[in-house]
Amino acid sequence: MIVLLFQVVIIALLLYVIYVTLRFLFHPKRQLDAAQKKGTFYLLDDVNHAHRNLFMTYKGALFEGEKYIGEVNGTFAVASIFIHVVDDLQLQGFTRDDFLLLEQKIHTHYPHAQINWKSTIEHLLTQ
Repeated sequence: MIVLLFQVVIIALLLYVIYVTLRFLFHPKRQLDAAQKKGTFYLLDDVNHAHRNLFMTYKGALFEGEKYIGEVNGTFAVASIFIHVVDDLQLQGFTRDDFLLLEQKIHTHYPHAQINWKSTIEHLLTQ
């Protein structure tokens, strides 16, 4: 009886370890970090929750966007997004076209949102 109980505990422990490992491997934050290291584009966003910030990475730079609700065409939706870079040094080598591409990617999820860039990025885009 003790041997059977011990086997059940071992199997349950093994299943738990497999579950935790799979959950870790497919976690969106881990995918964002991997895309940042590779220098590829990745957008981490919960479209159903407007109060959660969006994160995106492109060419190794990590951006954070704050979403704000407002009136759009008679309904409440994400009306504006303020985006800033987490580390300004990561912007080395970025061009105006890179930021326009990022805006285009965001507009696929939020077509009516006005995108505002913080700090020096806004100065680059207005020139």
